Amino acid sequence: MITLNDLHPAEGSTHKSKRLGQGIGSGTGKTSGKGNKGDKSRTGGGVRPGFEGGQMPLTRRTPKRGFNNARFAKVFQTVNLGTLEKKFDAGAEIDAEAMFNARVIRKKNIPVKILADGEISKAFKIKAGAFSAEAMKKIEAAGGTHEVA
Repeated sequence: MITLNDLHPAEGSTHKSKRLGQGIGSGTGKTSGKGNKGDKSRTGGGVRPGFEGGQMPLTRRTPKRGFNNARFAKVFQTVNLGTLEKKFDAGAEIDAEAMFNARVIRKKNIPVKILADGEISKAFKIKAGAFSAEAMKKIEAAGGTHEVA
């Protein structure tokens, strides 16, 4: 049986940290192995990733081509059927307003997509921006209805 006082790290997995700035004789005194002065010897010093000393960075000087749909993609808040099962009573009419009031979603103005995760046994009348195919099957199997609003 293992007890708490038997627990220890694996052999060789830990080592003592190097004590810097402990005098000239230690070999890591004075500048603590950081060389002399300058930005990189200071606490929090150094430049941000991608900075090239004021030269126009590679990411900015290369031409941008192609199309990215991210600006036009429709963004949904997702809600699982299991969550609706917990939060609402049988026969409830569930829309974005009701979900917002029940604290299922955070924002009223972003459309909601209903996903099929979890089990559903109550019949709901659900209005949402979108439904997954599996979620629609589960809602109908439980005797409920779904409507794209």
